[in-house]
Amino acid sequence: MSETPLPKIVVLISGSGSNLQAIIDQVTQGNLKCEIACVISNRAEAFGLERAKQSGIKTQVINHKDFDSRESFDVFLQSQIDLYNPTLVVLAGFMRILTASFTEHYEGKMLNIHPSLLPKYQGLLTHKRAIAAGDDFAGVTIHFVTAQLDGGPNIIQAKVAIDKDETENSLAQKVLVKEHLIYPMAIQWFIENRLKMNQNQTVLDEKVLNEQGFELD
Repeated sequence: MSETPLPKIVVLISGSGSNLQAIIDQVTQGNLKCEIACVISNRAEAFGLERAKQSGIKTQVINHKDFDSRESFDVFLQSQIDLYNPTLVVLAGFMRILTASFTEHYEGKMLNIHPSLLPKYQGLLTHKRAIAAGDDFAGVTIHFVTAQLDGGPNIIQAKVAIDKDETENSLAQKVLVKEHLIYPMAIQWFIENRLKMNQNQTVLDEKVLNEQGFELD
């Protein structure tokens, strides 16, 4: 009997790809049972492409500057992703605001990572904003992607304490450790059919999660 093929994921990146590396490591170690079919970047200089190549993963560059509109870029990107018929699309530091038609096409099958405790601090400069606000905690959120920027239902969050002498860089490093822990977890839940989005809510193991999602201690 032939083995059942592994679920395929496509990962979109724009930068260094540290979360991509965390996913690759878990796949390589056999903890995350899926195949990374392709890593696609909108920037040719993204170091994440090198990480993928070093692991024998197919890569593709689709430069958004080669397109005359956000819509035309998304249409082509979608066509390339769909060549792999992925179970899941994973945004790992993909620095593009996606069109509604693109997000609707992958509704319930696309995840994003955001370095804040959403719904706090959507958008950029999240660590700087958390420190400036005098927050006791910062963190990271994995969420489903919808047309609303950083607004899809939360899946899992992890917190870190903000120390009194915290800097933007030191906080980012603390949060990054949690990022590398929880993104592979969320992907595994999804490919095991334990995780889904239903009526703009996150359902894990048949239970609807609250606004924060699953909170990792």
